[in-house]
Amino acid sequence: MAAAAAAVDAGQGSAVSVELRHEPRMVCVEYPGLVRDVSKMLLTLGGEESVSRIYADPSKRLELYFRPKDPYCHPVCANRFSTSSLLLRIKRRRQLGAPGSEARLHLEVLGIVSTVYKFQGMSDFQYLAVHTEAGGRQVSMYDKVLLLRPEKERFFHQDLPLYIPPPIFSRLDTPVDYFYRPETQHREGYNNPPVSGENVIGLSRARRPHNAIFVNFEDEGVPAQPLEAAVQTWKKVCTNPLDQKVEKELRKLFEVRPIWSRNAVKANISIHPDKLKVLLPFMAYYMITGPWRSLWIRFGYDPRKNPEAKIYQVLDFRIRCGMKYGYAPSDMPVKAKRSAYNYSLPITVKKTPSPLVTMHDLKQGLTPSRMISARRSAANNYKLKDSIYIFREGALPPYRQMFYQLCDLNVDELQKVVHRNDGAEGSCTERDGWCLPRTSDDLRDAMSLMIRQIIRSKRPGEGLSALFSGPAKADSVKEQLTCESGEDEEEEDEEEEEDFKPSDGSENEMETEILDYV
Repeated sequence: MAAAAAAVDAGQGSAVSVELRHEPRMVCVEYPGLVRDVSKMLLTLGGEESVSRIYADPSKRLELYFRPKDPYCHPVCANRFSTSSLLLRIKRRRQLGAPGSEARLHLEVLGIVSTVYKFQGMSDFQYLAVHTEAGGRQVSMYDKVLLLRPEKERFFHQDLPLYIPPPIFSRLDTPVDYFYRPETQHREGYNNPPVSGENVIGLSRARRPHNAIFVNFEDEGVPAQPLEAAVQTWKKVCTNPLDQKVEKELRKLFEVRPIWSRNAVKANISIHPDKLKVLLPFMAYYMITGPWRSLWIRFGYDPRKNPEAKIYQVLDFRIRCGMKYGYAPSDMPVKAKRSAYNYSLPITVKKTPSPLVTMHDLKQGLTPSRMISARRSAANNYKLKDSIYIFREGALPPYRQMFYQLCDLNVDELQKVVHRNDGAEGSCTERDGWCLPRTSDDLRDAMSLMIRQIIRSKRPGEGLSALFSGPAKADSVKEQLTCESGEDEEEEDEEEEEDFKPSDGSENEMETEILDYV
C-alpha cells in the first residue's frame, strides 16, 4: 500500500520531497470520539454500505448514531467538504544501544484525501422509550414496544403507557444568533395601542399579490375583465419585446381555446414561471371547484352555460399500481415523486440555496440560468413537452398522477366515451359537468387498461375492444381495475426510468395554484 517513503533527519525545519504516483483516493471522517474498535465505530455510521451510499450523493450528510441498536436514537450529522490532503504514516526510529543517537523519521504516504466529513453541528435531544412510575422509578419500554421476533396476539394487546416519539426535533443543528434586544422602556403613563392587523409585524413578509380572480362552481356569474391591480402589475413587468410577444401568443391561445391548464400553457409558450404568475391573472380567471377546477378560463366565458365546454373538463387520473392490477410495483417504469420509504429528515440533506429573482431581474429579462452561468444563455426556453398535458395511446404518462382535459385525450375510444351524449346534454353538475354520470370513472378504467397493456406488452393481454365491445366485458374490466390508484411507492428499475424521464421544470402533479395568488 505504500506509495512513497523517505527517511529524514529529526532536525528542526527539515523537509522531504515525496513523489506521488498512483496513491488511492480516500475519504476522511472526523469522528467525534475516541475510536478503540473500528468495527463498532463503523456500526455507528451505518456500516460501510451506508457510508458508501452517502458518499455517492453529495447532497447527503453523514449520520452518526451513538446508540446504533436503538431505533429511537436521534443522529448527529456531518457536513461534506472538499479538501486536498495526504494521509501519512510517520515512524520515529532510534538506534538501539545508543541513547544519544539522533532519531530518524520514516514517512510513508498512504493515500490522498479529497473529501472530508466534519461533525460541526450540535447533538439534538434524545427521546428514550422509558416510563416514569408514580414513585419516580424509570422503567424501560423497549422490550414492549419493539417487535424483535414473531410475537403472539397478546403482545399487541398488552396494557402500556402512551409512548409517541416525535418524528423530528430541530430542523437546524447549528446555533443561530437571534440578536435579542431589551424591551423598549416607555415613559410613565404610556399605554400600548390596541392590537390589529395594521400595526402587527408578521414573522415573515407578506405574500406578493398577483391579483387573480377565483370562482367557485356555485357562484352565479363570471368576471368579464381582470382586476385593475393585475393590469398594472403586468404593465410593470412587461418591459421588453419578448414579453409583448408572449402576451400576444397567450391571447391567441385563449381565442382558439377558452380554457387552459397551466401545464398546457407552459407546453405551448416559453415564458419565465414568475412572469407567467403575473400574466395569467391578466388574461383569465381561476376556477376552484367543479369539473373545470384548477383551470384558467378566459374572461367573460362561462363553461357552465355552454355545453360545448365539456371537452375542456378536467380528469384527475392516477396510474394504478399493484399485484391486484396484474403487475408488480417493480414493473412500473413511471417513478413516483415521493416515497415514505425514502424519506429523509431535513437535517440529513444539505440544500443548496436557489438564486433569488427580483422584480428588476424580471423586467430586464434575467433568469436564474443566465445568472448562474453563460452556458445556458441560449437555453432560455421554459417550454415543456406536450406529454405533460396530452394522453396518447401507446405512451406512458410522465408522472403517476396527471390532470388531463378531456379534449387532450388523443384516443378515439376515449373520445367516444366523452361524446356519448352530444346534443343531449341536460344540466351541468359539479361532479360530471356536461357529461353523462360516471364518465370520469369509465375514462379512468379505459386508460388504466391501456397502461397495463403497455407495461405488460410482452405478455398476451386483452385488446382495447374488450372495454368497448359490450356491457358484460366492460363490467368485468371495471371489477378488475376499480380501486384506489397510485398508492404504491416502490423503487423502479433505473433503466426503464430513463425512457420516461420527464421534461425539466415540470411538476409531478398540477400543483394547487391558489397559494401563488392570495
